[in-house]
Amino acid sequence: MKMKFIALAVSAALLSGCNGDDTKTVEVIKEVEVVKEVEVNPASITSVKNVILMIGDGMGPQQVGLLEEYAQRAPNSVYKSKNNETALSKLANQGHLGLSLNAPHGPSGSLVTDSACSATQLATGIAAGSEMIGLDTEGNKIATILEKAKAMGKATGLVSDTRITHATPAAFASHQPHRSLENEIAAELISSGNVDVMLSGGARAFLPEGVNENEALKAQLDELGMPASVYKSSKREGSDNLVIQAKEQFGYSLAFDKSQLADTEGEKLLGLFANSGMADAIAYKQCQANNSCTQPSLKDMTVKALDILSQDEDGFFLMIEGGQIDWAGHANDAGWMLNELLKFDEAVEAVYEWAKDRNDTLVVVTADHETGSFGFSYTTHNKPKEGVHLPGDGMGEHTYKPKFNFGPLEQLDKLYEQKGTFYDVMAEVNSQTNFSNSTDEDWQKAIHNHTSYKVSTDDTAIMLETNGVDDENRPYPAFSDFSDFYVYGKEDFTGKIGRVLAKHQNVVWGTGTHTAAPVPVYAFGPAGVTQQFSTLQHHVDIANKMMTALGVNE
Repeated sequence: MKMKFIALAVSAALLSGCNGDDTKTVEVIKEVEVVKEVEVNPASITSVKNVILMIGDGMGPQQVGLLEEYAQRAPNSVYKSKNNETALSKLANQGHLGLSLNAPHGPSGSLVTDSACSATQLATGIAAGSEMIGLDTEGNKIATILEKAKAMGKATGLVSDTRITHATPAAFASHQPHRSLENEIAAELISSGNVDVMLSGGARAFLPEGVNENEALKAQLDELGMPASVYKSSKREGSDNLVIQAKEQFGYSLAFDKSQLADTEGEKLLGLFANSGMADAIAYKQCQANNSCTQPSLKDMTVKALDILSQDEDGFFLMIEGGQIDWAGHANDAGWMLNELLKFDEAVEAVYEWAKDRNDTLVVVTADHETGSFGFSYTTHNKPKEGVHLPGDGMGEHTYKPKFNFGPLEQLDKLYEQKGTFYDVMAEVNSQTNFSNSTDEDWQKAIHNHTSYKVSTDDTAIMLETNGVDDENRPYPAFSDFSDFYVYGKEDFTGKIGRVLAKHQNVVWGTGTHTAAPVPVYAFGPAGVTQQFSTLQHHVDIANKMMTALGVNE
């Protein structure tokens, strides 16, 4: 970056004139602007005005590998027009790349983290306990990087494609003993005054009890422009309407769909675009194709947040979460996960374009943890039947015939082409998630309708293996492996679908929860700031490095 230094040259001219015996001398001073451009070495810059933290929830090195393999080698990669280069790889190639441990930190911690603990550690630089929001291990409230930035007069923002009250965004601007207290988190986000821009789903935590039964309230929300799909239900108790409070008491502009977001102006903005989580990436891909998207994308929300926050001359802190990478990992759904990675990378591209010519901004992209213990693996299914004659002089009379199926690159296209998530598969079999009367043929048909794979009824027979029932006589899935690591009840039928497709996809899963794998860290900006991230570190270290660079860790 070139810094301009302005020098003023002063010239004087003597103008003389005669009027009788009087002689007048007039001094005219002329200012001349001389601009001297001086190259500044980015390695000498150790502080920044803006920090943008992007969190790919559940995005471990395995998930990054899936994205890069697709981008670079899928026969029909959508990155072909971009030289097969992801935005993440741009950050890696032009910035610095490291790894980060992420478990609850310190000698009293544990081995595996959840999003609340991990995000709290990224937000505060202090060890946190599992499922706590904005608290240290003893339950004390700890100021976050966002709150410190706000105290310094900087603008602040939170963006997520899940819910604004979900664990990751919540940990940057609220302090609660458990992540499940989303109603309390919503109230704190609004009343604290610490967050200028909030864009996500999760309207159900902001709306009063019985919203769908109150005609006057529905009319009021209609007048505000909130679609019925957004106000369809509430998780709150009582009559508090945090949406109205945000507008009337705390000065937020409101947006509830894509067009409203584009048109909204002002320094404070609350955007709630779904009752719970926002649309998944496969649905986003489909509405993009026919230009029917009503919700903004993660990229749309990111661009809007940057537009608003960058108007603050003091700078800003912005956290952006691609949260449904994690949801796809929990579901053991590789096709959905790939599409979520693409959606996240689209937002990374927008941030890269905004920041690439600046020396006042640090961009950090990382994950809170890895989800699913995902990986490609070779298998005995569909082993090569015939050898191939190769022209090389080392082959002699032998043909090339591997003993195993190491995974054709066409698998990458098949994953991308998936038509629905595993939850869509489940909904086709039974919309009430009651699979007590389902058949292997039901599962076979639904899997074929939503994925690129044809499976046999022998494959889908495992879908009928159940393990007890709930209070409504709906069965739980039974697992023959790692059963203790599938903890979400009926939702874990997705993990069974993952096992049906495993050999067909060359994909393996180890868990329905998280692993302790170190996660990648991309740092982009002036080298004097970013080079410190090129190491093995912990999330508390990342937080402290960001706060020091932003000048709020004093």
